[in-house]
Amino acid sequence: MKNLSRPLGIALLVTAASAANTPAFADWTGKGQAGVVLSTGNSESKAGNVKLALGETTGPWTHTVGFNAVYASDSASTTSQRWELLGQTNYKFDAHNFVFGGLRYEDDRFGGYKSQATLSGGIGHQFLDTADTKLSGQVGLGYKRTEQRNPAGTVSALAYLGALDFRHSFNASTTLLDKLSVEATSDNTYAQNELALEVKMSDKLALAVGYAVRYNSSPPPAFRKTDTLTTVNLVYQIK
Repeated sequence: MKNLSRPLGIALLVTAASAANTPAFADWTGKGQAGVVLSTGNSESKAGNVKLALGETTGPWTHTVGFNAVYASDSASTTSQRWELLGQTNYKFDAHNFVFGGLRYEDDRFGGYKSQATLSGGIGHQFLDTADTKLSGQVGLGYKRTEQRNPAGTVSALAYLGALDFRHSFNASTTLLDKLSVEATSDNTYAQNELALEVKMSDKLALAVGYAVRYNSSPPPAFRKTDTLTTVNLVYQIK
């Protein structure tokens, strides 16, 4: 995968755009993002990330799917390689409330947790829903299975879940987005916050600057509690 970060990003964006325009996916909308950073000279490094998010609403039902991947290497070796799959279905039973079922799977080649899988369900509420500002939250329970590197082993446990999703448009071209998610078990609390500022360049293209923080309250030995990631991505709007 060392030399595939840029082609992978382009391929995902093209595939998503093509799929969204076929009859089977005509009602799905969303966005694809990709960013690559290269440095040469006294030190050489490559880093890239890819994101894909699609959603579809039919009556009270809303279905969303997502894919995220991060890759980094230096002149000696690969230093980071992580990918994540997400899926959720919501059923809106009145103007502001919904129930949901979701699944998250993450594979991390270098993190303290080799893989994490969470099956969840719960209830959500739309706090704000205007043309410029949207805020929703959800809480629930789930079953989480974690594969740890050091010491090697697998742990399965009940998880308490929470999430907030915020979006505010300052004007027609500039939007602030923030997503917080928490998964808490008896052994560890995992939290992730993703903050991004998007600026439209055209009807379908935008530039996004993002800052993500990932936190584990009780990571395996020799691993830090907090990881951060700063990104600059080209965003393609899928309509």
